[in-house]
Amino acid sequence: MHKVRVIPVLLLRGWGLEKSIQFATPKYVGCPINAARVFNGKNVDELFLLDIVATEEQRGPQIDVVRQIAEESFMPFAVGGGIRTVAAMWELLKAGADRVVINSAAIEDPDLVTRGADRFGRQCMVVSIDVRRHADGRYEVFTHAGRNATGLDPVETAVRMQRHGAGEIFLTSINHDGVMDGYDIDLTRRVADALTIPVIACGGAGSVAHLAQAAYEGHAAAVAAGAFFLFYGKRRTVLITYPTDDELRAHFRSEHIRTKDPMSIIDTHLARL
Repeated sequence: MHKVRVIPVLLLRGWGLEKSIQFATPKYVGCPINAARVFNGKNVDELFLLDIVATEEQRGPQIDVVRQIAEESFMPFAVGGGIRTVAAMWELLKAGADRVVINSAAIEDPDLVTRGADRFGRQCMVVSIDVRRHADGRYEVFTHAGRNATGLDPVETAVRMQRHGAGEIFLTSINHDGVMDGYDIDLTRRVADALTIPVIACGGAGSVAHLAQAAYEGHAAAVAAGAFFLFYGKRRTVLITYPTDDELRAHFRSEHIRTKDPMSIIDTHLARL
């Protein structure tokens, strides 16, 4: 059995961080460098930094931010937003990112994932899939920060991404994003059970029990959250936090964890030698 990774997700807009509810009504939550410092001090398993306006602005993630986080932290972290070329991936890895996260470009050009996996190894390639559940219960993949409907089924899309070289799927429920009432367990389980690579569940965490439910019932290899680690109380006061080891142990007992083997987080600098 393997430890379930618990991953904070930071959404970058310019030089600031924000958090949304169902990909809308964003709230400013602070500085990415300061947030990374706090999480680094809490020994988090991994950090995701996603530039949510990079695709809209037709650019890649901000290298300066990535470099500063890499210089000040020891935790592994993945970076996404606007990545459309293997050269852009290389720039992020050189700046200190351990992995890259590809969303819209992977859906539009799955061969980009293959080219990245061939160059850097599939352990570096995380494909992000954002999913909206319609009123009739149908799931659909959306791109461009939830603005563009694709007509694609999330399970079929995840299987295709795995075939093209993805090492992990970062699966976000748009409906549950920021609501903090639990993950979409049905969606998570459908995708996880169709794959042999790990799935990171995101969207809806409001307690450590929710994190555990995504692993046990949703079969996720890792669990990610934004609001749960950034807000405190009903007024959603900004307060960066992370569960203590005792809180995690109370819910994540190794003999009960059911998950596929997660891809190892390796030192990408050594991997490139």
